[in-house]
Amino acid sequence: MSFPHPGPTDGSIVANSATQPQLPAIGTYQVSFQVSVDEAGQLVVGLDSGAGVQQLGYTVVGRAAGTSLIVETVLVQTTVVNSVLTIRNPVGNPSALTVTPLAGGTDGSSSSLIIEQIR
Repeated sequence: MSFPHPGPTDGSIVANSATQPQLPAIGTYQVSFQVSVDEAGQLVVGLDSGAGVQQLGYTVVGRAAGTSLIVETVLVQTTVVNSVLTIRNPVGNPSALTVTPLAGGTDGSSSSLIIEQIR
């Protein structure tokens, strides 16, 4: 999942690309996101601590149909410095999701990702 228009940052979380924020310190982070998609589907938080991306099963969230957002707020713990976080379609889901480009108007719709270190 790409969040290509980064907003303001405060602290030491770095975006090493539009899809992968890097969490430089070991700790607990509150991760909140919202995404408008065109079809039914699910999203999950992935965490790469140096051994490949591990999906965090307790973070799976989705919608069956309709026009609502996929929204999640979870706590994620890192055990190594510079862990990389992703928001992704869970492995094994039947198809990719389409982020709604113009939700309800002529301006591009907003997907948001907020990461806050809480401990």
